[in-house]
Amino acid sequence: MPPLLTLIAAVSSDGFISRGQGVPWDLPKDRAHFRAYTHGKWLLLGRRTYEEMLGWFTDHHPLVLSRQQAFIPFLGERVSTVEEALHVAEKARSAELVVCGGAGTYTAAMPLADRLIITHVEDRLGSGVAFPAFSREDWEPISRKICEPDETHAQGFAIVTYQRVRHYRKAA
Repeated sequence: MPPLLTLIAAVSSDGFISRGQGVPWDLPKDRAHFRAYTHGKWLLLGRRTYEEMLGWFTDHHPLVLSRQQAFIPFLGERVSTVEEALHVAEKARSAELVVCGGAGTYTAAMPLADRLIITHVEDRLGSGVAFPAFSREDWEPISRKICEPDETHAQGFAIVTYQRVRHYRKAA
C-alpha cells in the first residue's frame, strides 16, 4: 500500500512560502511542530530546499526531487518524480512521505496528496514563491492549533491539518 502523502508548509495570508530563499518568519513553536512531525520520517524535497536544509537531517530519510540525473545527494537519494518517491518510500515500508518544499515539489505532489499541514501565518509577503492553490471543496480541516503573537513570535499563526475529501490518485 502506498504511503500517506502529506504536504507540510508555512504559508502567508496571501499565499507565499518564501521571498526566494528560506522561510521568512522566525516562529519557534511552528519550527518545533515541524521538527516533531517530521521526526524519523521519509521526506521529499526539491534540490534547493534540500541544500538549504543540509545539516538539519538527523533521523530523516530525504528523497530529493531533481531532473538532473548527475545530481547525487550527500544524504538520501535522488528521485525523478513524486510517483517514484512514493514507490521508494513504499518499498521501505514507510507509512508516510512528507513533502517539505519547495514550490515545484509542492506543485508536483499536490494532485497525489492525502493530507496538508499548513501553518497559516498572519503576514502578507506581497510577492515571492507561492504555495500551490488548493480547492477548499476538496479538503476538510480536521485539526487547528492557534498561536497568538507573543514575545518570541511577531506573527500569529494557525497550524491546520486538512484531509482530502475527494481523491483522484489512481491505484497502482
